[in-house]
Amino acid sequence: MSWTEARAAVSSGKVAIDGEVATSPTRILFESDVISFHPARPRPHVSRLAHLERSAIVFVDASVVVVDKPSGISTIPFGDESPEESRGTLDALVREILARKNSALGRDRGRAPLGIVHRLDKETSGLLVFSRTLAAKKHLSQQFRQHTTMRKYLAIVQGKLDKKTTYRTTLVEDRGDGLRGSAESSRIGGQLAITHVEPLEPLEGATLVAVRLETGRTHQIRIHLSEAGHPLVGESVYIRNYKGPRVAASRTMLHAAELGFVHPATETLMQFRREPPGDFTELLAKLGARARREPRA
Repeated sequence: MSWTEARAAVSSGKVAIDGEVATSPTRILFESDVISFHPARPRPHVSRLAHLERSAIVFVDASVVVVDKPSGISTIPFGDESPEESRGTLDALVREILARKNSALGRDRGRAPLGIVHRLDKETSGLLVFSRTLAAKKHLSQQFRQHTTMRKYLAIVQGKLDKKTTYRTTLVEDRGDGLRGSAESSRIGGQLAITHVEPLEPLEGATLVAVRLETGRTHQIRIHLSEAGHPLVGESVYIRNYKGPRVAASRTMLHAAELGFVHPATETLMQFRREPPGDFTELLAKLGARARREPRA
């Protein structure tokens, strides 16, 4: 296989590293990595499109589309993706699904209009809403700015968190160590961030918590819980200063479980709920079962 063919095979999702599809030809490899080649495997965006079309569209009408986002998919491209990766972002896939629906109904397929009003991190799963008209985007964006939407998350955090707490800090781009984080409220450029956290179930080395966002800043949940000494299980960035034993996970264990907003056209309250995906529930069941087997003092 030539270098050109090898790069094309990687970019089209036919190469896996340790069982996980890798689409970046520049990814750094380690001596223990196991590389496999699957010439018949469909392109990643084709597989994701089929999955989303089957199960991830929660609600759609002329104004909005609500999606149950799988983990591992970016909400929008950030500019450093390959062409294949850009086609596999959530907004691109939802556009394609809506265009297919239009085509099936005999309408012009075209480029389906889609507005971004909020985002979820790549590894975060759960509910997210897109707008389908300019009026809907303005209406929904205002709700998010005024913090009138309802957003509730489920998270598995490191250690024992046993008290209901509200975290209220000013977040800045660089807290002094190169990471986004909390700083003095007088810091120029800071944004107020308010997160309400409630413990739900003690686990082995971890805790299942419910998180309600009052504001929606970048990485807000991850930062507040990390700074409180309870980084998310699977956290890879905001865990630098955590000294306790770590529960391992393949991704950040955060799921957007509930979403509520006022419909931009009908003015009715829309509320949605989705259970966490398999990797989340499997880890939860495993840690819960181990915790129940622990001897009580």
